[in-house]
Order: sequence, then structure tokens, then C-alpha cells
Amino acid sequence: MSPLRRALLLAALTAPAGARAQADDTVRRGRRLDFPRDHGAHLAARTEWWYATGWLGSPESPQLGFQLTFFRSRTGLAAGNRSRFAARHLLFAHAALTRLGPGGSSHQHDQRISRWSGDGLSALGGARTDDADVSVGNWRLRHQAGLWTADLPAQGFQLKLKLQRTQPLLLQGDAGFSRKGPEEAQASHYYSEAQLAAEDVSPQAAAAARTGRAWLDHEWSNEILHPDAVGWDWIGINLFDGSALTAFVLRRADGSALWAGGSWRSPGAVAQPFSPQDVAFTAGRRWASPASGASYPVQWQVQTPNGRFEVQALLDAQEMDSSASTGAIYWEGLSELLDAKGQRVGLGYLEMTGYARRLRM
Repeated sequence: MSPLRRALLLAALTAPAGARAQADDTVRRGRRLDFPRDHGAHLAARTEWWYATGWLGSPESPQLGFQLTFFRSRTGLAAGNRSRFAARHLLFAHAALTRLGPGGSSHQHDQRISRWSGDGLSALGGARTDDADVSVGNWRLRHQAGLWTADLPAQGFQLKLKLQRTQPLLLQGDAGFSRKGPEEAQASHYYSEAQLAAEDVSPQAAAAARTGRAWLDHEWSNEILHPDAVGWDWIGINLFDGSALTAFVLRRADGSALWAGGSWRSPGAVAQPFSPQDVAFTAGRRWASPASGASYPVQWQVQTPNGRFEVQALLDAQEMDSSASTGAIYWEGLSELLDAKGQRVGLGYLEMTGYARRLRM
């Protein structure tokens, strides 16, 4: 990493929240989320991301898993610089593709980074504020009228997807205000798009793995992690009956739970938010990364008010090394959800951070 890139990244990760440029970007309980505007960027918020995961194939035999994330981080720099090249924000993007099959499984990932002045879209990247349209170089994610389109030509693979809304937006926490710690300020505005109909529209898409299901999160905040938190474990699962399960635990260095949450939504019903005491993650089998040396639980027992489930990775080796962009090393992978009888009832993604090194946000 170059000295300039390292300095910009350090500034993005350590800059104070500072004054908020737009009143409607304030993260607070009771703020009503307004769409499509809140699909767009919130430039006064310190940290923001758009995140999509999913699978292609059949529920019984998924062939591909995909993950893409666009991050925006306000640096606190160049406030008085009017140049369109001023690094008032850093933009990052991650992409990953997991292939499953009898002939062998594999996991590929790639990343991008760019600076952004906060003024419109450019060849380097940018984001709109009236609806979702975020790019880093030639990687792009857009939303219009319930349809998300993604085009990420990565190294060795391409994600070219259509993700169509099939259910109403899922507002996490208290109407979109999601606590992430014991203090009220440790919170984000957070909503999900569960049960998206996914379609691979790339030229190389195989007929047997052209369609599937996806999940999308959009989250923005000024402060998320408590000083005692080193990382989190999170799942977003689309169940085959149309239900949606979110669950997460923020961990201390000794592995104990600092905070927890999530939600359950049955088809056609109102989302049921989870309280911190409602959720527990119990680690099972672990996998040691030969690259980072981190040991990840790739099997979990997850206790929720809607039952006890088992989460199992469909491929152990789904670690992401983003040292060249966000600086984090984390595990993000396609996984199955099993009920108390051991039957597969859903597919989705498991994310684990803070195992290779402490996560800083």
C-alpha cells in the first residue's frame, strides 16, 4: 500500500464524527426513513455501506454464491478544498464469487479503492444522494423502482446481476434505527431487502445457475463499535418459506457477547425485532485460514425467539483479505440454515469479523 493510500485510509478510520452537513442525515431514534432518497448516500454520516449477497442455482444444490459491498467513509479532510479530486470521502468496493460443485469448489475475491470529493459521479467513482447509484471506477450498483442492478468486472470473474424486490423493505431495529452497542450513540440506520429475486445477466451465465435469491443491506452511521468490541458475527438468511432471519452478536476480545440483535419476518407479516438477550451464537467446528492464520467458526448454533438453528458454511475457505482497501481481513460466505431436525430451511450469508485482527470503524 502506498504512503498516500495508507494515510488516507488511516484518516478515514480515525476521523471524528464532526459536524453533520445535512440535518436529514442525522442518525437518531424516531427519524423516519424516506425512500427512494434513503437508498442514496448520506454524506454527513461517517460510515456507510451497500451490501448484497445471494446464491444462484437451486435451493437443493446452489452452484454459485456472490457477495458485493460498496463502502463510503468520510475522511474529515479537505473541507475547504473545492477540487473534484479532494479526498473528502474514500470509496471502497469488495466482490467475491464462490463456486460449488462435484468437480471442486473455489472462492475468488477482488477489491477497489478511490477517493471522492462528494460532488457527483466521476470516472473515479461517486454516489448519488436521491437514490442508490454508487460506483468505484467501473464497478457500479444502482437502484430504480425496486430493481437493483450490479456490474462489477473483477479480476478473474464478473458479477453482473439483477436483484428484483419481491417483498416490502425490512426496517431493522426500531423502524430502521438499529442499536449496535450499550450506548444509544452506537447505532445506525439500517434496512434490508430480503428475498430479492436474483438473476445473473452476464454473457457467461450458465442456464442451471442463472437465477436464485439475494439479500441486500444498506446501513449508515456516525459511530457503531463500542471500544470493547473487536468484531461481530452476523447472518442474513432467506428461508425457503419466504421468511427472513437476521441475527448478529458483537464480541469482546475474550469472545463474550457485548451486544446482540436481529429480526424475524414471516411472509406478509410485520418484522419482529430481537432484543440483545434474545440472541446467542454458540461456536462449533472451526476452520483455520492458511493465509491469515485466523481461526473461524464455520458452524454455529444460533438461538433466537423463533427457534434454535444451525448455520453451516457450504465452503470453509471464504476468507476476504481487504488489506489493500479497507484494511480488514474477514470471513464472508455462503451458508445453509438447518432447523432442529437438521433439515435445510434456508440459504444466506454468514459474516465474521475481528478474528484475524481487531476491526476498527
